[in-house]
Amino acid sequence: MTTNIAFVGFGGVGQALAEILMERKESLLESYGLDAKVVAVADMMKGSIYDPEGLDIEKLLEAVRKDGTVEAYTGGSNVITGLSSIDTIIQTNADVIVEVTFTDVKTGEPAITHCRTAFEHYKSVVTTNKGPVALAYRELAELAEQNGVFFGFEGTVMSGTPALRMPIETLAGNEITEIRGILNGTTNYILTEMEKGQSYEGALSKAQKLGYAEADPTSDVEGYDARYKTAILSNYIMGVPLPHTEVECEGITKMSQEQVQAAIKQGKRWKLLATIKKEKGEVTASVKPECIDASDPLASVSGPTNAILYQCDLAGPILLTGAGAGLKETGFSLLIDLIHFQKTNKLAKIN
Repeated sequence: MTTNIAFVGFGGVGQALAEILMERKESLLESYGLDAKVVAVADMMKGSIYDPEGLDIEKLLEAVRKDGTVEAYTGGSNVITGLSSIDTIIQTNADVIVEVTFTDVKTGEPAITHCRTAFEHYKSVVTTNKGPVALAYRELAELAEQNGVFFGFEGTVMSGTPALRMPIETLAGNEITEIRGILNGTTNYILTEMEKGQSYEGALSKAQKLGYAEADPTSDVEGYDARYKTAILSNYIMGVPLPHTEVECEGITKMSQEQVQAAIKQGKRWKLLATIKKEKGEVTASVKPECIDASDPLASVSGPTNAILYQCDLAGPILLTGAGAGLKETGFSLLIDLIHFQKTNKLAKIN
């Protein structure tokens, strides 16, 4: 059965997923039964387009990359343009909404409204936006369950590295009592460069030139990005609602090269760590720089790499490392969710 997909937001991540769906169409169908058809795109800057019969992905990508708008698309005779993101969610024949808009993490909008609208109209959502999961997970998850639709958000913590689904599925049966992780690649890259002798300012400038840090790096270097991811881990993995405002948060802006170098001489490393502990059903969490022994599994994680350590009562400590960002990697995280959506649908039909 064909899965009709509508993109709400069509920047680099959305286009990366579209490319993957085009390039791996046959293998996705053969291996997972996923017959994905893109029927609509709505983007605030790039316009909107809808064809209930499906859009040619190659022509769609050519239009947006050549002309900057999806409305320059030349395929199909039933094409409709000018739909808003909300109209695209409600009025199109999409089964799954790929929500990848530019979202204000402080409010979770417009992604929260997009997710809520989709669920209210019995449509599934896969997203890489942190806001809906960090700020409104319980409400949205319950709404999705009530209406029998799928809510996927694998890419919200470590991009294509399965920091969420792995512990839920592969580590099922364990009680996870603590999670520690390097959840922001930008700050880890900066600290690694400072270990090599760079000043904080020099390391940040280099991170910006390489695309690891934004022009305004505040969310990364002040720890806010990791703070939201910490709330997501508590909500989903620990099963305990934790407002991001209750996560103790300190960034790396006050750290000096001398401080980092002194730690190396002592056989230690500075890392910006997110820590979540669960005791008697209650969770405490923090994001802050910590000086850890070189023998700590997280100490050897360098550069823009992310890592997360799960303390399991049966399996013991489990360490997962991988990319925490990147267009293709984040596009892959959406593919993970789409494949899981397909499996969930197949099981539902069997039962």
